[in-house]
Amino acid sequence: MTSSTSATSSATSAAHVQLTTDRLVLRPWTMAEATAVLGDTRSPDWADDFPAEGDRVIAGLFGQFPAWLGEYGHRLIIERDSGLVVGSIGLFWPPTEGTVEIGYGIVASRRGRGYAPEATRALADFALTAPDVHTVFANVELSNPSSARVLEKAGFHRWVTEENNAGENAEENTFRFRLTSQDHRLR
Repeated sequence: MTSSTSATSSATSAAHVQLTTDRLVLRPWTMAEATAVLGDTRSPDWADDFPAEGDRVIAGLFGQFPAWLGEYGHRLIIERDSGLVVGSIGLFWPPTEGTVEIGYGIVASRRGRGYAPEATRALADFALTAPDVHTVFANVELSNPSSARVLEKAGFHRWVTEENNAGENAEENTFRFRLTSQDHRLR
C-alpha cells in the first residue's frame, strides 16, 4: 500500500487533508454531506447501500463534536476506481492523554475487498503524525470477529491492561486494540 497526503481545497478549512491509498481516498466530510445523510437525500456519488446506520449516527453528532470535521476528524471512504463513497472512518478527536479512538465502517456491498484495513492503516498512520498522539485504539465487541481481523490486518495489536481485562471492557464483552507510535516506526 502506498499512502500519501494532499491538501484539499475545502471551503470549510484549508487545513483539511485528503489521504490517498492504492485503492481509496479518505476525504473529510462536509456539513452538506452530513445534512444529506441525515435528510435521506441520495447522492449519485454514493454506493447504493451508503449510508449505513453508523454513518447516520456519526453525521448526527457533528454538531455536538465539531472537531470531528477537522483535520484529524472523520472522513468518507471513496473507492478510487468508481469514485463512489463506500463507507466512513474517523478519529474521535481530540485525543485524551495521547490516545485517540478510531472507528470505521464499509458498506456491505464492498466488504471483503480489504478496504477497511487499508483505510484504517492510512488514518491511524496519519493520526500518529499529530504532535499530541502516541496511540490509536479501537474497542471491538467479541461478537464482531471481522472487525478484530480488520484491526489485525491494519497492524493493530490486542491491548490488555488490568483495567480493560477485568474492568469496564470485560463487562461490555469487548477487546481493545491499539497501534502505537513505536509500532508505527517498526513497520
